[in-house]
Amino acid sequence: MRSQVWAIVSAVGIGHERPASGVAEVVIDVPPVNALDVASWFELAGTVEDLGRDPGVRVVIVRAEGRGFCAGVDIKEIAAKGDEALVGANRGCAAAFAAVYDCEVPVVAAVHGFCLGGGIGIVGNADVVIASEDATFGLPEVDRGALGAATHLARLVPGHRMRAMVYSADVASAGELHAYGSVLEVVPRDGLVRAARAFAEKIAAKSPTILRHAKESLNGIDATDPKRSYRFEQGFTYELHVRGVAAEQREAFVEKRAADTSR
Repeated sequence: MRSQVWAIVSAVGIGHERPASGVAEVVIDVPPVNALDVASWFELAGTVEDLGRDPGVRVVIVRAEGRGFCAGVDIKEIAAKGDEALVGANRGCAAAFAAVYDCEVPVVAAVHGFCLGGGIGIVGNADVVIASEDATFGLPEVDRGALGAATHLARLVPGHRMRAMVYSADVASAGELHAYGSVLEVVPRDGLVRAARAFAEKIAAKSPTILRHAKESLNGIDATDPKRSYRFEQGFTYELHVRGVAAEQREAFVEKRAADTSR
């Protein structure tokens, strides 16, 4: 049964309807590649927080429209606005990732296509991940003059694999993550939303009171606080910016040329 809640993070804003099934959906729809600007990160955070507090919601699905799940932050915005946008993106990402982690109900991430940078932050903090066969996961941060979300990638892949992915900016397939156990199910692209809704409805059939306590208890036994860990990583992003190294990486990306890696 299709969820009757739509909270769409997009260029045209957010719409809400109260759920009948207890399953709410947040749909990222920011063409062309779902790279979110500062305002959209905060919009995403606020939407997830509001849905988690809604007593009629038992599960939240986060998914996307378009070519891929999320390409991370809007590099062009940072390149154009500098410090203001960088600080805003840092705080917006931290808020969005924390909203997923702290959401009072379980969060199911339905991932298709590319899941990069900030997308990893969303998915790594989700409770359950279901992916399409074409989904890939990665952190291109080193190639963009930034650091961050290794905290969340470490929740998806083993430690040494995480390090190799950070240094190389290589991606991992949905099949690889399924083998690690971090992706629950890999399905054909056209069956992704159906599979996510089916599992969400399985969860939503449980006692809402017990579900909310279960979410809080599971967060309480995590060995690492992902919010604190991620904010630590972000400090190095700003340090690279101050040192002048990050700007060259961002400008090269925007200008579609090879970056100077001599520094």
